[in-house]
Amino acid sequence: MSYVDEVYDLVVAKNPAQPEFHQAVKEVLESLRVVIEANEEEYRKQALLERLVTPERQILFRVPWVDDKGQVQVNNGFRIQFNSAIGPYKGGLRFHPSVNLGIIKFLGFEQIFKNSLTGLPIGGGKGGSDFDPKGKSDREIMAFCQSFMTELFRHIGADTDVPAGDIGVGGREIGYLYGQYKRIRDVYEGVLTGKGLTYGGSLARTEATGYGLVYITNELLKDHGDSFEGKTVVVSGAGNVAIYAIQKAQKLGAKVVSCSDSTGWIYDPEGIDVDLLKEVKEVKRARLTEYAAARKSAEYHEKKNGEHGVWNIKCDVALPCATQNELDLDDAKALVANGCKYVCEGANMPSTIEATQYMQQNGIFFICGKASNAGGVATSALEMSQNSERLSWSFDEVDAKLQGIMQGIYKNISEAAKKYGKEGDYVAGANIAGFLKVAEAMKAQGIV
Repeated sequence: MSYVDEVYDLVVAKNPAQPEFHQAVKEVLESLRVVIEANEEEYRKQALLERLVTPERQILFRVPWVDDKGQVQVNNGFRIQFNSAIGPYKGGLRFHPSVNLGIIKFLGFEQIFKNSLTGLPIGGGKGGSDFDPKGKSDREIMAFCQSFMTELFRHIGADTDVPAGDIGVGGREIGYLYGQYKRIRDVYEGVLTGKGLTYGGSLARTEATGYGLVYITNELLKDHGDSFEGKTVVVSGAGNVAIYAIQKAQKLGAKVVSCSDSTGWIYDPEGIDVDLLKEVKEVKRARLTEYAAARKSAEYHEKKNGEHGVWNIKCDVALPCATQNELDLDDAKALVANGCKYVCEGANMPSTIEATQYMQQNGIFFICGKASNAGGVATSALEMSQNSERLSWSFDEVDAKLQGIMQGIYKNISEAAKKYGKEGDYVAGANIAGFLKVAEAMKAQGIV
């Protein structure tokens, strides 16, 4: 049995009932097979893959808090510090009922390679809780965040582990978390990113993941003699990533005709009204039914039986920006049948392995989330730099750095794929380019 297969079987055996983590490891190891087999004796002797797939630290804790009725509630808290070979742990916090250990491990594992691809000195980590912020009052969210940070503060720091936001953790939650950290530690440092502009945040951070997704997609289009001009684009999600991907794609001449949330999806043949979408989602925190009610050209479709209706719309470019495994094999077949040519992931692992393979085998140019979703963490690292220097850069400065980083990522993943005989396979390119930097750092630092 090959070293790759041995390590994957070990992951499955040691991490039962964690399918998302298994999926992430399998996808990475399969595309690294050509590199690993060329160095198998060295890697096996150093147990490099075993160390790569095993978190350096797993932190699990309870989070008790009091709701508005005076009832004590208890949630689970997680922080996975996966790999610090190239820098302090860096990765978001996710607050969502679906959060469990396996999901946090999959996200943390992906983060290792994503962070490596940015070219910035940040390692991989992830955290969160099964707490659901939907329907909670500001006071309840503050109570939860303060309790969560009362445990987490022991394990993080500006040069140790720097969390950020993710699903369910926006500016409000980051503010409450940062306030509690500062209160307990009595230090003012860049321990969280995604902070408000009045207390150390970075301009362009809100837009960064969505903008970065469009920047790397634009590089893909240009490399194939194409552009966003006149293209029809479908987007899933209606959160931070989706909103700003829609905004930037439309600025580059595309027409974005869809978005979605957990209850349904919008088809707007005249193009999504970004200002209205922001009003509904960022200000009112409402459902997309309110978007449809306010815009005559929009059709609202309720989500039934787990369907993902946006992928059935005829399009040139698809940008999945919602959550993991939202785009399955049937969705991939629909995209191919409808003439889609480019798919770039804005979320973390939104496509199943079967869907990814089908798209790649049927003429779709596909970039995986660890490359195309990296704009957010890249700009978080830029926020860390500003905090360390006690400086604040302009929006245009940060945006220019972000665009350069995403152009660099595309160049690196394209060249890595070519070098190892996989030209056009941007998944393999991303995994190989991300892995090689981390592997060299791990070897240089000894058995730790």
